[in-house]
Amino acid sequence: MPRKALYLAISLLAFTGCASMDSKEPSPDSGAPGQPEATAAVEQTTDQATDREFRPEELYLLLTGEIAAQRGRYDVTLANYVEAARQSGDTGVIRRALLIAESLNSPGAVRTLTETWIEVAPRSEEARRAAAIQALRDGDLIGTLEHLEQILQMGGDADFDGLASMAPRLPADQQRELRRLFDQLQKRHPDNAEIRYSTALLQNLTGAPEQALETLRPLLETDDNEFQPALVLQGELLYELGQRREALRHLQTSSRRYPENRQLGTLYARILVSENEMRAAQDEFSRLVEQFPNEHGLRLSRALVAIENDELDLAHQDLKHLINLGQQTGQAHYYLGQIAEKRGNTDQAITWYEQVTEGSHYHPALSRAAELRAEAGDLDSALDQLRDVRELNPADAASLWLVEVNLLQGLDLHQQALASATEALESHPDDQSLLYARSMTYEQLGRIEQALGDLRTMIELEPDNPTALNALGYVMTVHTERLQEARGYIEQALAMDPDNPAILDSMGWVLFRQGDKEGALGYLRRAYEIYPDPEIAAHYGEVLWSLDQRAQARVIWERAEDEDPDHELLQETLQRLGVDDL
Repeated sequence: MPRKALYLAISLLAFTGCASMDSKEPSPDSGAPGQPEATAAVEQTTDQATDREFRPEELYLLLTGEIAAQRGRYDVTLANYVEAARQSGDTGVIRRALLIAESLNSPGAVRTLTETWIEVAPRSEEARRAAAIQALRDGDLIGTLEHLEQILQMGGDADFDGLASMAPRLPADQQRELRRLFDQLQKRHPDNAEIRYSTALLQNLTGAPEQALETLRPLLETDDNEFQPALVLQGELLYELGQRREALRHLQTSSRRYPENRQLGTLYARILVSENEMRAAQDEFSRLVEQFPNEHGLRLSRALVAIENDELDLAHQDLKHLINLGQQTGQAHYYLGQIAEKRGNTDQAITWYEQVTEGSHYHPALSRAAELRAEAGDLDSALDQLRDVRELNPADAASLWLVEVNLLQGLDLHQQALASATEALESHPDDQSLLYARSMTYEQLGRIEQALGDLRTMIELEPDNPTALNALGYVMTVHTERLQEARGYIEQALAMDPDNPAILDSMGWVLFRQGDKEGALGYLRRAYEIYPDPEIAAHYGEVLWSLDQRAQARVIWERAEDEDPDHELLQETLQRLGVDDL
C-alpha cells in the first residue's frame, strides 16, 4: 500500500476504531483562555490527510497507536502519537496527539506537544494558543502573555479579557503578578482597546475600581468606534463606586444607542432591580425579551419582576412559555407555585411545587409544599411525603431531614423538631446544618447547655466556621453571664467575616450587655445599614433608647414593625421598655 494511502487508512481508523477514545470529554481547565477554540481546532484535524510523505517508522507508530486504542491501551496510543509527532513534525499528527493527551489528562504530554508545535510552526495561531493554555496551567504567566502577544502581532484574537477575567481564581501573589504584567503590556500597546479594557477589568477584579475607571477613560472619551465592552464595564464601575444615578443614566443612554448589545441592557435592568425601580426594570426586560426572544433567562427575569409588580398574568404567561419550551423548568414551576399562593390557590401551589424535581429550587419547593400542607391542617401527610422522598433519595437524606426539622420549627413544634434532628444526627453525626438546627431547637426549649454543646461540636469539626462561632457567642450573650467568653467567639467570627450583619449585630449586643453603649452603637448601626431586619432593629433601637436618642429609636422600630408587626424579639423589646404608640 502506498504511504499516502496508508496514512488515509490511519485517518479513517481515527474516526472508527478510536471512537470510544475520542468521545471521552477532555477534562475542563478553568484557567485556559481560548480553550474551546483550541480544542475545536484539534477536533477538526482527522479529516485532513497531509501531503507529506511519512517515513516507515512514523507510520508504524501511528498504526500501532490506533490499534492500541482499539484494545483500550490509551497509554500506548498516547506514547506512540507523542513520539510520531516529535519525529515527523507534522501539524496534523501534533493536533491529534494533543487531543488524545488532553482527553487522558496528561499535562506532561501536552507540554511536550505544544513545545513541538511551536518549534514546527512558530507563526501558527493555533500553536500559540495551545502553548498559552499550557503555560497558564503551569502557572507561567509571563509565558502565557508572551504567546498571546504573538497571536496579537499576527492579527489574531488573543483573548486577553478571558485571561483577565480569571484573576479571582488565582492565588493573591499571581493576581498581583498578572496586574503588573498587564500594566507592562498596556505600555507596549497603548492604543489597543482590548488590552486597555482587559487591564481595567483586571484592576476591578483585584479590588481597584477607581484605577480601573481611570484606565478605561480613554476608551470612553471618543464617539468614534466605541469599544462596547468598555461601556458595560463603565456601568459596573460607576455603580460599584456608589455613583448610582450616573450609572443608570450611562446604561440607559448606552443601551438605547446599542440596542443589540444584550449585556448593556441586562446590566441596566439588573441595576434597576437593585435600586427597587421595578416598573422601569420590567419595561427594560420587556424590551430585551422582544429583542432577544430566544434568551430564556431574560424571560425568566421579566417574570420575576412582574411578580414583584403584582402583574401575575404576565408572569404566569412567561413561566408557562418556558415550561412549554423545556427551559428553566425547575424555576418556572417554583415561581408558578408562588403565583398560585398569591392568588390564594393552595392546592394549585402545592401541585406546582411538587413538579420541581431538581436544581437549586428543589428543596425550597419541597419545603414550601410541606408547609402549605401543614398549614392546611395535614401535617402527617406533609411529614409522610418528606420521609418518602428521603427514602427514595438516600444520598440527599441529610438535606431532606433538615427540611423536616425546619418545617417543625416553623410550626413551633420544637419537641418534634428536636426528635427529628436527633434521629437525623444518628445517621449524619457530622452534618453542620443539622447540628446547627438542633442547637437552635435546644435554645427554643430553654436547654441552653445542650444548645452550646452542639455549637461547640460544630466548631470542633470546623474550627474556622464563622456561623458556628457567632452563634455560640450570641447564645452565650443572650442566655448566660459569660460575656467575655462570648465576646471572644464573636470576635473570631468577625475577623473571618467582617461585613456579615448577623455577626456585627452579635458584636454590638455583647458590647451593650458589657456596658459599652457607644461601642455597641457603631456595630449595630453598621449591621442595620447592611441588613435592616427586625431583630437587628430591635437591638439597634434599644441601644439608641438607652442613649436617650429616643426619637431615632422610634423611627427604627416603626420601620421594623411595618415590615413584621408580629416579630417576637421586637415586640418583647417594646413591651419591656414600655414603648407604646409607635
